Amino acid sequence: MARVSSILIYPDREQPGQTLGTSYVSRDRRKKSPVHLVAVGDYIDLHPRANLIVDIESEALHGLVGRRLRIGSVELDVTSLAGDCAGVYAGVPVPGDVSVGDEVLVGVSSV
Repeated sequence: MARVSSILIYPDREQPGQTLGTSYVSRDRRKKSPVHLVAVGDYIDLHPRANLIVDIESEALHGLVGRRLRIGSVELDVTSLAGDCAGVYAGVPVPGDVSVGDEVLVGVSSV
């Protein structure tokens, strides 16, 4: 069972991320950027600018492209691999709160 290990935000592009225990994830993200999820091993090794660090193997995370996740009360549609860095990108069809320790539920929708 995968869980959120860390939550990070980047209010200033030139500064390191700020670690949070809980965060509200909205649809109206700055510059319409997707949520960036990264497997904990990739974050430790590569230090990408991720938003959610998940205790999951990177191959399993990559396998979630095209799936909907519920983490806390937020729902995320995993849309693509992150491209030139580790992890995946996700849109926010259902905004909500996410906390460190929340379970990552796959294929769950409130619709």
